[in-house]
Formats: sequence, structure tokens, C-alpha cells
Amino acid sequence: MRHTLRQLQVFTAVAQSGTVSAAAERLSMSQSAASTSLGELERQFACQLFDRHGKRLRLNATGELVLPRAREMLDRAAELEALLEGSRGFGPLHVGATLTIGNYLGTLLVGEFLTRHPGSRTTLEVGNTTRIAARVADFELDLGLIEGECHDPALRIETWVADELAVFCAPEHPLAGLTDVPMERMLAEWWIVREAGSGTRQTLDRALGPWRARCRVRLELEHTEGIKRAVEGGLGIGCVSRLALKDAFRRGSLVEIGLPGLDLQRSFYFLLHREKYRTPGVEAFLALCREVSAGASRSDDIVLPLQRLGAGPA
Repeated sequence: MRHTLRQLQVFTAVAQSGTVSAAAERLSMSQSAASTSLGELERQFACQLFDRHGKRLRLNATGELVLPRAREMLDRAAELEALLEGSRGFGPLHVGATLTIGNYLGTLLVGEFLTRHPGSRTTLEVGNTTRIAARVADFELDLGLIEGECHDPALRIETWVADELAVFCAPEHPLAGLTDVPMERMLAEWWIVREAGSGTRQTLDRALGPWRARCRVRLELEHTEGIKRAVEGGLGIGCVSRLALKDAFRRGSLVEIGLPGLDLQRSFYFLLHREKYRTPGVEAFLALCREVSAGASRSDDIVLPLQRLGAGPA
């Protein structure tokens, strides 16, 4: 073969970063070595893979066709390397999850995956929907587990399990336990909500509809646990996934407020790049996710067969 895996590594790194210098830093190479590797790849096949704009390199039509195949070859090479090293698991698997999924399901799923497939090299990155979708689109993640909407045509979205948000307050709050609160009354309260770009915020904003502009937001927080603590401290009312509230509702440290006119239903999704090779590790992780949610009508109905790994976050 006239090309090497190292040349493909350099090519894909340049395609992602946009410059040879950034690609070289990513691969722990000198800039001259990276430039030479890319130049040799193009000369060997008498083709250009990038359009040059000063120091910036942008994939041309040929490069766009080559990129997904180069990534697939590198993924397969990583699998082969794992086998040759005697690994009993899969090659590298990079999973991303939005905060609710990551904090309440993701860590246990990864733990179970590693228990079933010892020797696998698996990482979990947690962020909001916007970040996880961008990382999957950039081929930085093999799989995303998201709770928000994604409309990137380069990505494939597959429904996993239903989820629902709940509006809640501290037990001593005047609205605690009420089952049919008018929205006008709710709009008089201070709200503690997730940040823009999160799936939870997308669902809440859509549900509020025309009331959204009148919602009095006191705090926007990136972490569900922070919202729960703020609400417990009497700073306002909150709205997050029932999955995150399951234990708190059971203990009585937080109480649901009934708003039958507010549609807070949504789904959890799998997110994959349409042009990225699905490794056996990805397929095995997807199968595990479907296994643990089988029979659950909603995320908070999931009974994880992972009790030996410890309970989820409180």
C-alpha cells in the first residue's frame, strides 16, 4: 500500500483542526514532520485533499470523500491493535452523554460495559446537548447519549427511551404538593433552570411557549444537582428530569408541583455520525443501553441491573 496509517492520522487531524500546526500538536509530532507526512500522501496519489487559505486548510471535494473512509480504517486498525495486544475487550470507545444521562445512567452503563468487556478502553465525556452533538459531528466521540433535539444532517438520531421533566419545589413551599396550579401563579415564582443549549432547557422553553418571556429566571445552572440544592434552599422552583428527582421525591426532600397543562415529555436519544464506522464496541454499548431500558416506559422506570456498582447520585 502506498499510504501509511500515520499519514491518515495526520490527514484526519488536519481535517479536524484546520491547520498543520494544530494537527501536529494533537499527534505529538513536529510541525515539519506533519507537513511532510501530508505532502507525501498527496504526492503519492497526485491529488489535493485540501484547499489552502493562508495557514488554514479546508477539505476539498476529494478530501470530503476520503475522510470517513480514513477514519474507518483508523478505527479498524485500533481494533486490530487491541487484538494483537491480547485485549479481551474492544478497542477505544469514546462515549458522550448529556448531563442528566451522564450523571444518572452513563457512569453505571460504562461501569457495566467494562465489567462485561474487561480490557476495553472506554471514556465518558459529559456535557450539554450542544457540546455532545458538536463532538460527535467532529468525530471526537463515537456515540452520544443526548436528551435534547439535534438537527445536524450529518448526524443520525435514534430514539432510546422516553423521559419527562417535572416541576418541583421545597417541601415547605406554598405550592408543594398542589396538583393543578394555574400558569399565572407559576409565573409569579422565581425559577432555577438549566442553561441555554441543554436538552432540559429546550424542553422547558418549548413547553412554556407563550409564557416563556414572562418566566422569572433567578439562576441558570449547568448542573442538575446544583438546581436541586438551590430549590431545597428555598431560592425558587425548578424543572428537571424525573430521573434526576426519583430519589429526592422518594425521600421527600423535594416535592412535585402539578401542572397538567404543561407538556414536559421528551425522549433520550442515541446520536451517531452517518459517515462513521460503527465498531463492535459501539454496537455492544448500544445493545447494553437497550437491554437496561427494556420494559421501561420512561427513564425513571429503569431498574439498572448494576446494583453491585453502587447507587446513582442522590
